[in-house]
Amino acid sequence: MAKDIFHQQAKNALIKDGWTITDDPLTIRISEAVKVQIDLAASSSIAAERETEKIAVEVKSFIADSDISEFHTALGQYINYSQALEEQQPERILYLAVPNETYQDFFQLPFIQRALRRSQVKLIIYDPTQEEILQWTK
Repeated sequence: MAKDIFHQQAKNALIKDGWTITDDPLTIRISEAVKVQIDLAASSSIAAERETEKIAVEVKSFIADSDISEFHTALGQYINYSQALEEQQPERILYLAVPNETYQDFFQLPFIQRALRRSQVKLIIYDPTQEEILQWTK
């Protein structure tokens, strides 16, 4: 599967934020014939608790002609990947990474906000130019 255009920028932003990339991509086999590939997997040590937090990140750029079409794809992937992780790697938290410009414009639409809440989508908002994470939502 082709990597998203901002894949490397989102990956660099995670690294800058203190995450260690463990898989690029993270492959999860859901049957003999079917597997899914989530863009990135990362871990971060929580010093105070001496535990490791694990995440999976699906990166989206939202640069195509239709934001709603890209959103349909991203939401469908998020739902499927959530189920796959729940069944195979329940310790890992899934995030959808979106560029700040898309978050500030398209993701503020009431319809999109309701869809995100209904599907319990966790977001990472990143700046692809600065390669920085601006916000985490849960």
